Amino acid sequence: MQPVLEIQNITKTFAGPDASPVTALRDFSLTLNRGDFVAVRGPSGSGKTTMLLVAGGLLRPDAGAVRLAGEDLYGMSVAERAAFRARHTGFIFQEFHLVPYLTVRENVLTPTLAQAIPNAHERAQATLDRFGLAHRARHRPEALSTGERQRVALGRALLAKPSVLLADEPTGNLDKENAEIVVNALREFAGTGGAVLLVTHNDHVAEAAQRTVLLNPTVSSPTL
Repeated sequence: MQPVLEIQNITKTFAGPDASPVTALRDFSLTLNRGDFVAVRGPSGSGKTTMLLVAGGLLRPDAGAVRLAGEDLYGMSVAERAAFRARHTGFIFQEFHLVPYLTVRENVLTPTLAQAIPNAHERAQATLDRFGLAHRARHRPEALSTGERQRVALGRALLAKPSVLLADEPTGNLDKENAEIVVNALREFAGTGGAVLLVTHNDHVAEAAQRTVLLNPTVSSPTL
């Protein structure tokens, strides 16, 4: 079986405040297959968000490679990578990143700006129904609760039926009920053959994953 996501010996260094290098990731590797649900944990500064951005094709590593659906992400041009990412990845962030001047329905449909998605409007309506947002379809994000905003972001991430979901603290701002909605959706996505890579500090959320990777800023490679 071909892995959905292969992160191979990734290293990423940034310039520190005094111009000295700060290594966020060193020789990090991880493989996700279809149906995998992996949680990534570690203290602040251990490189969790950096790893997720590199894995999703948003941040080029200094060394190593990322293969998504069998293709070398950073062997592509910027335009090719953006198009490929749109087809194969869904992102969920703690801060939602909804477009403030678009309605709920329009936010869910934003992936169609990057690619043609079959039956997009029908899928969007099904998503609104699934996450209890149908009555909010014409509202803008400012009118929504925190939990509703994250459900919109989740629906947007799922619209194109991606190969992998990359989630960075998606329950960090949520109450218990809305956190359960998000976790159950991630579990269901993995259960239908997708792959989930989840960064979280929450013990309960991490327990929903099949396995946990621990990142430590003083250790080069992850522990399972």
